[in-house]
This record gives sequence, structure tokens and C-alpha cells, in this order.
Amino acid sequence: MALSHRTLLTPLHTLGIMKRSTLILLKTLTWLACLWPLSRLVWGAVTNNLGPDATATITFTTGLATLRLLTISLAITPVRRLSPRLSWLIKFRRLLGLFAFFYATLHLLTYVALYTNFDVHAMMTDIAKRRFITIGVAAWLLLLPLAATSTAWSIRKLGGKRWNRLHTLVYAAAICGVIHYWWQVKPGVLTPLTITVILGILLGLRPIWALRQRWFASSKAVAPPAVP
Repeated sequence: MALSHRTLLTPLHTLGIMKRSTLILLKTLTWLACLWPLSRLVWGAVTNNLGPDATATITFTTGLATLRLLTISLAITPVRRLSPRLSWLIKFRRLLGLFAFFYATLHLLTYVALYTNFDVHAMMTDIAKRRFITIGVAAWLLLLPLAATSTAWSIRKLGGKRWNRLHTLVYAAAICGVIHYWWQVKPGVLTPLTITVILGILLGLRPIWALRQRWFASSKAVAPPAVP
């Protein structure tokens, strides 16, 4: 589609357009930031500096990275709506979501390999009897189809509406992840509170925005025609 004369006169940053070199730089920085928790774990393992309980350190770091990346990815849509100049952030949502799944998988593998030693019977018993493990596995299973359908080919195959409907599972996954966090810490520990509040705000903004859009649509529908 050709750009209009007005569009051509509009500054690029207001259209959410940026130079390719800038985009590559930002994506490189995003990769480095997302890999930072893993690099810290690797360095700690190499230098034997993961603390007195290395398994707990790995579990906590990968779990927290998962929740943080999920929360940041969910923040992109509200931020774009508040400021159209930041519409370019959408280019990073899939990357952040895939890294969230990556850390969620590492988190699960830590449990499978280091806590149960690949004992299927022990895993099944834990999933059935320990609620924080049950909901943690549920969160990972909710993220799995989202990661599997994160490609442009999947969007074309499923169609935009079906793909969007499927990817609303990210909300349920994030909620399950936060509950998993709360159920895992000891009673009275408030460490999960900050990320819970942030996630609650982000999820609460979505129905508010939907109601706002419906209100605007209905007000336009009943508005009297302009007098010529």
C-alpha cells in the first residue's frame, strides 16, 4: 500500500517505524538481556558459586526469569495502546515469549533431572499430590502450544482469529505461574507480591480497554449525523 502525502510528512518514530540498524541493535540488546540469567547460572556453575543449594538457585533463577519475561511480554500491548509511538515494541513480543518458554522449560527440566533424577513414578506422584508442582506443570503445558505456533506459518495456517484465540492461553499460563510461585514459598513470605501486583494490573487493563472501545463504538453509533 502506498504511503499518503500526510504519512510521508509524519516523523518515522510516530509510525512505529525504525531503521533496520536500530532494530538489529535493539534485538541484540534484548537477546543479551534475556540470556543474562542463564549466563549468570553458567558462570556460577563454572566458578562453583551457586550457593549452598545449587539446585534451588537454578530453580529460583529460571522460574523468576520465566515470570518476568512473561510479564514484560504482556506489558507490550498496553504500552502500545497508551503511546502509539511505541508500536514498534510489537516486534519484540514473540522473542520475549519464546525466551519465557525457554526458561520455563529449563525450570521444568531442573525439577525432572535434579529433583526426581528422571524417575517417572516420582514425578507422577508429585504432580498428583503436590499442588505447586501440579499447577507449575499446567503453566508449562499452557505455554507449549503458544511456543509451537509462534511462527508466521502457524498464523497463516490457523488464521488470525483462531491464532489470537489460542494465544490468550498466555494469560492463564501467567496466572498459573504466579500461583505456582506463591504455593512454593513458605507461609508469610511476600516475595511474589510485586510481580503479582504488576501482572494483576496488566490483566485488569485488558477488560477495561475492551469496555472503553465498546463505549466509543456505541457512542459513535448513536451520535446524530453532522449538519451540512
